[in-house]
Amino acid sequence: QVQLVESGGGLVQPGGSLRLSCAASGFTFSIYTMYWYRQPPGKEREWVAFINSPGSSTNYLDSVKGRFTISRDNAKNTVYLQMNSLKPEDTAVYYCHRAGLWGQGTQVTVSS
Repeated sequence: QVQLVESGGGLVQPGGSLRLSCAASGFTFSIYTMYWYRQPPGKEREWVAFINSPGSSTNYLDSVKGRFTISRDNAKNTVYLQMNSLKPEDTAVYYCHRAGLWGQGTQVTVSS
């Protein structure tokens, strides 16, 4: 079955960290550029980060640069999003994405 399954979300205090994972299955993961998106409550979904297929190139939304790191393990068919120094405005449902496919999302809530 072709799918992306996110995990690792939760409730964290401001300044805390979380690592999201996205496990891919049913397709050749290593040839795809992978993306993380997020949808804050009441807002549109926005792009957060991408990583190219070999993992040699990344880019980030300006508001997360220096705090978030996207990485991938092609042997494990998994892409990660390490999120540090979290802020309340990072609260959102985070989605993993490749061309034509979305995961179900994982909730991240940053609150004291």
